[in-house]
Amino acid sequence: MKRIFKYILLVLVAVLFIGTFVYLYFNSRPKEVVYEIVSPTVGDLQRSTILTGKIEPRDEIEIKPQVSGIISEINIVEGDMVNEGDIVARIKVIPDEGQLSSALSRISSAKISLADAQQKHDRNTLLFEKKVIPREEFETSATTLAQARAELAAAEDAYSIVKEGVSKTNAKESNTLVRATTSGLVLDVPVKVGTSVIQANTMNDGTTIATVADMNNLVFEGKVDETEVGLLSVGQPMEIAIGALPDLSLSAVIELIAPKGTETNGANTFDIKAAVNVPSDRSLRAGYSANATVSLAHVDSVLTIPESVLEWGADSTFVYVLTDTVGPQNFKRTPVVTGLSDGINIEIKEGITASSRLRGAAKSGN
Repeated sequence: MKRIFKYILLVLVAVLFIGTFVYLYFNSRPKEVVYEIVSPTVGDLQRSTILTGKIEPRDEIEIKPQVSGIISEINIVEGDMVNEGDIVARIKVIPDEGQLSSALSRISSAKISLADAQQKHDRNTLLFEKKVIPREEFETSATTLAQARAELAAAEDAYSIVKEGVSKTNAKESNTLVRATTSGLVLDVPVKVGTSVIQANTMNDGTTIATVADMNNLVFEGKVDETEVGLLSVGQPMEIAIGALPDLSLSAVIELIAPKGTETNGANTFDIKAAVNVPSDRSLRAGYSANATVSLAHVDSVLTIPESVLEWGADSTFVYVLTDTVGPQNFKRTPVVTGLSDGINIEIKEGITASSRLRGAAKSGN
């Protein structure tokens, strides 16, 4: 019985050994690689680039007050349309004590001068009627009286301007009335009633009451990499896509390419501005994020192949052309002259024909 178990064990060892040998043998044999076959096609190629940026009004006008004071009235909100000259706000002037005192003193002096001129003119009138003084002296006193009255009116008007910011003689053109300096859409009103504001001067830009822009005159502002800026030119068309409005495509024309680049995240970029053609039936908002597609070059009806079948050498490019249509696949390494590429397909100028069959990616092995 022990002898039978011994033979069985030897047989199992032999089978295991032979099986392992056969397995290793078949796995050590080289596998035949089968490649996909790619045929050239005739078509159009276009190289384009995509620029990221925003849609902005060409000009945003900041409306600022002509006097300092406190906002007492605001007549607009964001989104309103205004015309040039419309009153957008009213300012209550806080008078300066020194200027107010000086204006009151001027009124007092003007009243004294007027009383003196009135008294002299009344006396001269009586004397002139009695033919005691000549007409010239009488007329001089009348002129002096008129000047004294005018000075009092001017002093009172100056006092009104200092105290209230409003001229009695020209209230409609008062500096306390803040008017729109252009027509357009109100984009922002950063102040409220009660806000203190100051006028623009050499030391301060002044407080912005509102920002107004013409939303029918928009531009695309973006950046282009230094490797592609040389392929762009003023007057070149582009297509604008707005992420928030996927159904809308806008045309634009490049009108400015910055002559100087700026460094952004280690790369040099150049600012670009393009005039956007806004459809009359659509309204856009300022600040929309947008992408602009610009065609850099294109060719029509040329021989093209997928760029993935190319092999790149030091100064040359190659493809592998199928030489045998029956039996194992055999390929010949063939140099080609390439042209324009769109990143997926590439133009072939020389080296193969439309009937050539090229080696593609490996698809299976046996």
